[in-house]
Amino acid sequence: MRPRSQLAARLRQASKALSQKPSSSSPVFSVAASTILPVSASPKAVNHGRQVHTQPPRRSGASNPAMVFPCLDAIETRSANLKKEARSDSSGPEPSYTAGATQIYHCDVPLLLDWGGVLPEFDIAYESWGEMNADKSNVILLHTGLSASSHAHSTPANPQPGWWEKFIGPGLSLDTNKYHVICTNVIGGCYGSTGPSSVDPADGHLYATRFPILTMEDMVRAQFRLLDNLGVKKLYASVGSSMGGMQSLAAGVLFPDRVGRIVSISGCARSHPYSIAMRHTQRQVLMMDPNWNRGFYYGHVPPHAGMKLAREIATVTYRSGPEWEQRFARRRADPSKPPALCPDFLIETYLDHAGEKFCLTYDPNSLLYVSKAMDLFDLGLENQRLAAARRKEHQDQMKHGVIPSGGDSTCTLTLPDKPYEEVEESTDLDGEATENVKVQPGSKPPQDLISGLRALRDHPALVMGVASDILFPAWQQREIAEALRLAGNRNVAHFELSEEQSMFGHDTFLLDVKNVGGSIKNFLE
Repeated sequence: MRPRSQLAARLRQASKALSQKPSSSSPVFSVAASTILPVSASPKAVNHGRQVHTQPPRRSGASNPAMVFPCLDAIETRSANLKKEARSDSSGPEPSYTAGATQIYHCDVPLLLDWGGVLPEFDIAYESWGEMNADKSNVILLHTGLSASSHAHSTPANPQPGWWEKFIGPGLSLDTNKYHVICTNVIGGCYGSTGPSSVDPADGHLYATRFPILTMEDMVRAQFRLLDNLGVKKLYASVGSSMGGMQSLAAGVLFPDRVGRIVSISGCARSHPYSIAMRHTQRQVLMMDPNWNRGFYYGHVPPHAGMKLAREIATVTYRSGPEWEQRFARRRADPSKPPALCPDFLIETYLDHAGEKFCLTYDPNSLLYVSKAMDLFDLGLENQRLAAARRKEHQDQMKHGVIPSGGDSTCTLTLPDKPYEEVEESTDLDGEATENVKVQPGSKPPQDLISGLRALRDHPALVMGVASDILFPAWQQREIAEALRLAGNRNVAHFELSEEQSMFGHDTFLLDVKNVGGSIKNFLE
């Protein structure tokens, strides 16, 4: 590496050369519009040797026609139609976020949340398949991904195919001849469970962003309230993929005596910076939609443009480059037309369609709260201890009649005075440049995480990852498996699908019945 003193000298020399006046034999060029003219061709364009811009010739009209933007026209048309609906319908344009008929469990015992908020009462929407046996020992709790409903499989009340239709049923991965499968919509969601679009019983108004901050553990505690109501003392298995894979681990850690087996697919035991960054970006584009109105958009035009963009960003992380290379390559939607700034390549039209389909089917505030809960996830022992200490403090407050608040009244978060600066390189004893911090994904899990997973040392566990997954990379599932083993678990099955086996990235858990479904079926038997 070149010493910094030599580099600085080279930069000063170059700066001095650039500051010198050009000779008559070295013309300086000035760019005006799309025409490049030597300065010497126009005496008025020379000002003591400095480069200046000449004015283009005056024309009666524009050089080129203005671009058209059908993609923006569509968004504006949607907003206009939603405004009309708001004027003609007192309930407003906000859609009803339903995925069909569900069962509803209502709990009127307050739920204290990890960060101090309280739900005085709450609903859990759920669906189930298969028969529960006499001692209720064959129950599998299926946890969902971020935006999924409880409708994992069709039911007599809702015959539409579910998001795991080919994985649930007689003889399938979750064999309903053997197991009673229950799937819930998480609290914070919008498909029947209590979330930001629900009514706050304290004042009769919708929660909106008065809804308290959630954690994965809060969601799991609410699910176990449902199990209590159903008389289920111990699960045969806790199963989940993506966010559900995080919850399946959390269920075992929180209730080790009530969970038999663990299945975690394409998940993690602690959220990592890349996935946090991607979810942050989605939240930012959503919150910057003027229609979001700090969460109080109910009864008005919802932030559908921000939701569309957020979903497009998310979709980029759900699949893989090799799959898109095969499906879309560099093909354009209509090669006979000139390029456009609106969706033009097939991959762009695919993302546009994904965002359009999603933007009015899921509550924007639910996306904010549930994705933030994913960011906060960490099964490390220190995080568990801190959460337990907060909960005890808030429980003591409640015993004395003080209702803890998880809202703005207790928020002391401030932005730093200075923006984040890159850590400068340091030099080791041999004169080689080194970074102060080295991160090596896939190395031995931290002791804090190993200690945090000791509650699962006696639980048979299946951990699966996919090499083409960029949102939850396969090294994160290796970290789970290795941490479990180091915590004393001798019954860990870990499988990693290569890119040759699946190029579907993170969405492999939704699509690969043979590899993912087959592994689950074999593990549960």
